[in-house]
Amino acid sequence: MPMDGRSAHYWVEVPGQGHRAAIIAGLPLPPPLLPVTSAHRRLRGPYTAAGTIVRGLAAAARQGFPALVTAHQIEILCVAPELRDQIPATHETLTSLAVPEERSRFYSRLRTLRIAHGLTEFLRDYVAGVGGPRSLVVDHVDSADQTDQEFISVLLGRLDPDLLTLVIGAGGPVGQHPGAQQPTGQHPAAQYPARPEPLAEPLAGAVARYAHRCDARPPRPVTGLAAVTATVTGTAADSRRLAAAFVATDCTDDTPELVAAYLGRPAADRARLHDARAAELTAVGERSLRLGAIPYHLEHGRDPSGAGAEALRQALLYCLDMGFYEAVVDFGRRGRAVIERPCPEDLWWDLTMKVPTPLAALGRPAEAEEIYEEARATSTSARVHMQAAYGTAMLYTRHHAPERRDDQRALGWINQAIAIAALLPDIKERALSTVFNQNGLALIKSHLGEREEALRLVSDGLLRLDADLDPGEHRLHRSVLRYNRAQLYSGMGRLAEAFAEYTAVIEEDPHYAEYHFDRAGLLRRLGRDDEAMAEYETAMRLSPPFPELYYNRADLRSAQGDRDGALADFSYVIEIDPDCVDAYINRAGILMGMGQAPAARRDVTAGLAVAPADPHLLCLLARLELDDGHPAAALASLDTATAADASFAQAWGTRAAVLFETGDPAAALADLNHAIDLAADPALLFNRGSVHQAMRNWAAAEADFTSALESEPGDPDAWLRRARCREHLGNADGARDDRRQFAALAPERAAEAVTVMACAQ
Repeated sequence: MPMDGRSAHYWVEVPGQGHRAAIIAGLPLPPPLLPVTSAHRRLRGPYTAAGTIVRGLAAAARQGFPALVTAHQIEILCVAPELRDQIPATHETLTSLAVPEERSRFYSRLRTLRIAHGLTEFLRDYVAGVGGPRSLVVDHVDSADQTDQEFISVLLGRLDPDLLTLVIGAGGPVGQHPGAQQPTGQHPAAQYPARPEPLAEPLAGAVARYAHRCDARPPRPVTGLAAVTATVTGTAADSRRLAAAFVATDCTDDTPELVAAYLGRPAADRARLHDARAAELTAVGERSLRLGAIPYHLEHGRDPSGAGAEALRQALLYCLDMGFYEAVVDFGRRGRAVIERPCPEDLWWDLTMKVPTPLAALGRPAEAEEIYEEARATSTSARVHMQAAYGTAMLYTRHHAPERRDDQRALGWINQAIAIAALLPDIKERALSTVFNQNGLALIKSHLGEREEALRLVSDGLLRLDADLDPGEHRLHRSVLRYNRAQLYSGMGRLAEAFAEYTAVIEEDPHYAEYHFDRAGLLRRLGRDDEAMAEYETAMRLSPPFPELYYNRADLRSAQGDRDGALADFSYVIEIDPDCVDAYINRAGILMGMGQAPAARRDVTAGLAVAPADPHLLCLLARLELDDGHPAAALASLDTATAADASFAQAWGTRAAVLFETGDPAAALADLNHAIDLAADPALLFNRGSVHQAMRNWAAAEADFTSALESEPGDPDAWLRRARCREHLGNADGARDDRRQFAALAPERAAEAVTVMACAQ
């Protein structure tokens, strides 16, 4: 337990799983939810730990909480595909159903984060339903796939340790870890990577922030497989026995005696053990084993370039379709290391040309370009050169860092891809490849501001697919083209046409959440807020949570006056994305409007911890400081805001308000003049009119209030203030008309209009 007595999760980083087990056994933990779960990616690849947890809870959850299972079916089936015969998938999309030959759209790299949040909520609600507190031990996190590391980081950040206490185990620095040496006599890719890896973000930060570190070093216990070594005498039979025991753990046990026995066996013996284990696991028939232990054993077996490469290819293709991009890169690297050229062209293609897309999605475009360059240098296949040209074009128009993007260079590459496509002999393949590449050209044209040309390319592509393909062929790519056309229409302000396209796409692919999300945004632009709200809620039912969805609903709720609903949604956004500065800004603004200044200040402080120079937050802080009677601190915040972004009109306008409040109307007027030069916002015009009014500059004040009313004729205060200006300027008829407008807009304040004349005299 932490020294301050508060509940916490635990982090146990000690070499040797026996050592970790001994430390964990001494912790004051609630009853276990499940047996110790290994996150070692060698077992089941992506989501090894998450899948094990879900499989362990699935039967009880289906029986006790069927609605919870249904609500999280996407996440559950994503991490535990073996449950597909028990949990019906009712939210399939054209993307998830597309056969490999027709897959033309891939998931965002952020999808795994959405899955992690959905699984966290499933686990939280399940434990709350069965009655906590419980504990959950997850070991080998330093050898976990990125998906599990991301999942565990979300668990640490969102789960209350009083409900479910997490214990996270890892083997410690590489230099302390047993079995760091490599075996000899094997293909380089089949070497034994026994060493753990340093924790990457976000898990490293989550462990440091949310977990209490336990680093005691107890005497090594004799437990589990390690106990075998207590009775052996070092004979060859004993060595074989220990090596077999090690392989039976899928080479994840870090007990030194087992590792040493395995490494001491001849390469041929090790290969036979791996092949036998692969056959044993294959007979189990579980999909996730084909993403971890089975390809691992086959690449270490007697046929790494044949059976091993094929197992790695199949794992790569599955992970590509699922959006497990770090695993795709890993499988591609390992597969290319074991294949021997010449090899089947499709094997080389999948292990090579499928890797750049995930690399680009992971923000590693330079590595993707290196693979395309290698492919061009080693292949004379038109298909290879066409794909490499298309992929390189996308790198230069979309994925490279801004300073390396080059749309003209992208045009050269995409035109090469289109030229190659036009030469393909098969009419259907020629049509599909041409349209696919022209869709890429449309993206580049859009980036260049040529939206009409982009629209023509997309529309012509749809017509060509209709002409050259059968109606049921490549439904996914047709829907992608229609979606792209909807986006182009929307960007061009052709909202009715955009709405028709979004509607057609949704009719074709009703379970794709992003379509509903985008149509909701379009409905807001059309002023159809109730329909937009329904679309946001549909998207929520069809997708694991993602912050943009709840942020937009919060914004809509706020616009409709539902402050409590908006606060709830902004709070949820912050929970799933603690770095979302805009959510802090908006929640703080609502809290200030509700008179909850201390809560607003906490949000401003939290937001500034993420973005210390954010001008919106600094403006909010200035308002809080001014309300608390600290004008000097308010001005200091605003000085920082204007220094950070001199073009941010609100900062100048807010500073003007502070200056006016502190008795310096001339300085306030100068700041308002600058703010209005940057953005002639009605609120700024109103405020400058008020300053002119205070300085008895009646004509200038009247002009500002008139300009403000042209943009916001429903503001009663602007009518009332202009009436006073007109009284002073001798325009009695105009003042009378303004008072009538004020009374009509604010009948409950009609008496205030009567005082205008008296105040003016």
